[in-house]
Amino acid sequence: MQKRKLGKSNLEVSAIGLGCMGLSFGYGPATDTQEAIKLIRSAFERGVTFFDTAEAYGPYKNEEVVGEALAPFRDQVVIATKFGFEFDSSGGQSGMNSRPEHIREVAEAALKRLKTDRIDLFYQHRVDPNVPIEEVAGTVKELIKQGKVKHFGMSEASVQTLRRAHAVQPVTALQSEYSLWWREPEKEVLPACEELGIGFVPFSPLGKGFLTGAIDESTTFDSKDFRNIVPRFTPEARTANQALVELLGEIAARKKATRAQLALAWLLAQKPWIVPIPGTTKLHRLEENVGAAAVKLTPEELRDIEGALSKITVQGDRYPAHLQARVGR
Repeated sequence: MQKRKLGKSNLEVSAIGLGCMGLSFGYGPATDTQEAIKLIRSAFERGVTFFDTAEAYGPYKNEEVVGEALAPFRDQVVIATKFGFEFDSSGGQSGMNSRPEHIREVAEAALKRLKTDRIDLFYQHRVDPNVPIEEVAGTVKELIKQGKVKHFGMSEASVQTLRRAHAVQPVTALQSEYSLWWREPEKEVLPACEELGIGFVPFSPLGKGFLTGAIDESTTFDSKDFRNIVPRFTPEARTANQALVELLGEIAARKKATRAQLALAWLLAQKPWIVPIPGTTKLHRLEENVGAAAVKLTPEELRDIEGALSKITVQGDRYPAHLQARVGR
């Protein structure tokens, strides 16, 4: 597996990371703990050194699983986790909280759950409109000085907020959704990351599974699956968006690759400081995703993909309104 550096930070990670959320949260019932540990360790054996978790995934459960899985080779991997939410007694999110004292509490708790003495990359999960970003960045800067955190990250932040934070404490990585079916970051976010020397970590690089071709209009999701409330996953939108999946299939077949590999290879080809973090619960999908790092797209192939995509309009919003309100702040 090739390595990449996230921006100017010198934080070196595998070209493809592993998003661990789905092992505990978001896509139906949690994976059995031992199976989840096995999958994470299998990723490491296949060259993955970048693992993404958050206190919100579970909540808390995902960090515990990741910590246990990676403990035997802690010094050979980069662990990213996140702060920024409050949780009620039932484990549901009860709002934002990026107040300095809360960030410090989350860091201490995450260190214990992750069985480690430092968090390699500590993201603000969503921008908190009630706390100036300068205070947030300053708090993480203190944690970095104390050695508890190595790098500061942000997620789904606007360019303006990113600049303000970066002026206080250099931001190593911005994590936001980016894929062949969500290209919004290309307008302002990626140029700002390039200018400031900030790495970019696309989550949902396979369109929450849709770009793999494994989902069609008749697919049903578990009652706990987040996709049930996503407008882009209504049966009508799935029918309309099938054209993109078919197009990917044709191009992938010519490359002797899968749709998922093509979608990941396309992201890797955009910039050398982009590191996607596809998630999965299945070993064969993990192997397929890791294999994407070896798929090289020529300038001609990238132009072909671009031309074909320009004829397709993706239907449906990527978030329901209440979640959309939390992004781009």
